[in-house]
Amino acid sequence: MTAPSAARSREDDLGVLPEWNLGDLYPAIDAPEIEADLRSSQARATAFAARWRGTLAAAAAQGGASGLAEAVVEFEAIEELLGRLVSFAGLVYSADTSSPAHAKFYGDIQARVTDISSALLFFPLELNRIDDAAMDACIAADPALARYRPWLVDLRLDKPYQLEDRVEELFHEKSVTGHGAWNRLFDETMTSLRFEVDGETLALEETLNLLQDPDRERRRKGAEALAAVFSANLRTFTLLTNTLAKDKEISDRWRGFADVADSRHLANRVEREVVDALASAVADAYPSISHRYYKLKARWLGLETLEFYDRNAPLPGASRRVIPWEEARAIVISAYRGFAPDMAEIADRFFTERWIDAGVRPGKAPGAFAHPTVPSAHPYVLLNYLGKPRDVMTLAHELGHGVHQVLAAPQGALMASTPLTLAETASVFGEMLTFRSLLEAAKDTAERKMLLASKVEDMINTVIRQIAFYLFERELHLERRRGELTAERIGEIWVEVQGRSLGSSVHLGPGYESFWSYVPHFVHSPFYVYAYAFGDCLVNSLYAVYQNAEAGFGEKYFAMLEAGGTKHHSELLAPFGLDASDPAFWHKGLSVISGFIDELEAMD
Repeated sequence: MTAPSAARSREDDLGVLPEWNLGDLYPAIDAPEIEADLRSSQARATAFAARWRGTLAAAAAQGGASGLAEAVVEFEAIEELLGRLVSFAGLVYSADTSSPAHAKFYGDIQARVTDISSALLFFPLELNRIDDAAMDACIAADPALARYRPWLVDLRLDKPYQLEDRVEELFHEKSVTGHGAWNRLFDETMTSLRFEVDGETLALEETLNLLQDPDRERRRKGAEALAAVFSANLRTFTLLTNTLAKDKEISDRWRGFADVADSRHLANRVEREVVDALASAVADAYPSISHRYYKLKARWLGLETLEFYDRNAPLPGASRRVIPWEEARAIVISAYRGFAPDMAEIADRFFTERWIDAGVRPGKAPGAFAHPTVPSAHPYVLLNYLGKPRDVMTLAHELGHGVHQVLAAPQGALMASTPLTLAETASVFGEMLTFRSLLEAAKDTAERKMLLASKVEDMINTVIRQIAFYLFERELHLERRRGELTAERIGEIWVEVQGRSLGSSVHLGPGYESFWSYVPHFVHSPFYVYAYAFGDCLVNSLYAVYQNAEAGFGEKYFAMLEAGGTKHHSELLAPFGLDASDPAFWHKGLSVISGFIDELEAMD
């Protein structure tokens, strides 16, 4: 645990950090409303199955009189109720994963919701067995069903990979004791880890934060502490990784997915060719972006080469001032307001209505996220705010997600959710607005240089690093098909792939081979990570459109966010004249990053 005096000092610098109020979902984990909603959803799901199972094809044959709209509306209502329960449990758990009571509550809710939702599994499966012509006729004849056309059409994309009902039910029920249990083991292991640095006992987030310390010796000690603890736990992480990769391979084989990442591409509603073009463009840009930048940074720091723990070190002359919470709020809200007052108004509600949990606490989930919960409620944001400039950008990022989720909510529980590739658009756009606002306010060349360098580092972490993560996952999952991987072999793949992306100016020394083990996306959401690079490159192109033709951009942008999951990326980007299937699109986005590095070189 952090020394009390250090913790108090940090709190004094940061001001009062908010804790979220989850009362808009449920008053407490023992609230009677929770049991009431569990029983209500169980009864409704049972009645729904009794009414509709085995009848949908016959109902569709009746065209406009099918009653399918009534079924979809009730299905959505039950899904929303279950979503509220599981969202609340997940948020309670993430606020303190070390609490046995919270862990039990989370596990119990997950298990009961899984049991209840098993009764609903038949519905999308049977809908997909209805003949296309019959479904089209029903939609044309019934305006209430036509509202759900995007969801019904989208559902069809899953059809080739669906299994018979009983197998789907088995997969669904065993998820709690399968990948769900391994996910929970990872989370509870990570939050329980403690790292000894100079007599202090730190949690993961605080120790990772040392890698941004201006004192190189502190960075080295932080890296050594991380490596020591990760290495001591490699047996657990290696078993976990092998098991989840095999679990995914079994599911993919049964469903008929050819490539290790195809199930993610399907979930993201993006074509494999588009992701391949993105990954290829980014890998081709390693020399002109990351290799070039880290060579510059090594020179700025007076080093021949950077050690891996120097990668995110502050630059000489960078401000060490801690940014208080209220100042961070003002910076982000002001940047949002400069783009659109409506956007700032939505973002500010997260502060005034206590939708944010910002402090660093023992047991709290590391990192940051925005959770949409359900359309009848609102999103919540989790941060681990330590007052660094990068933390301000994280706030801008997560509020971008939050604004997007608020705007998409009217689409309803079945259509509000956006594929990950486009879900990262609003968040990265929020970061870009904040960065540009700070850049315009820069007082001199030195401040401009610091801002540009910080932005380039963030972009490298978002684009280069995330594609390297994706390529690491690809190699790991492909090799797992041939048998288990040892911790040593996983470390070899990790160092090799990261080395290619970072270049010869970054030395990946002893200990770094274990740093794959703490990345939660590898466990929770295999192949998720390319969505960040997709979002960043997309926003770079989008921002160029905004700068070149501001009139009407705001309306188009809001319409894109309000669409939620009702449109394909090609439809959403068309109004801006952008096409993600064109390789030039990715090169255009990457050229923004290399352009910033050009400017930094010119300043040097």
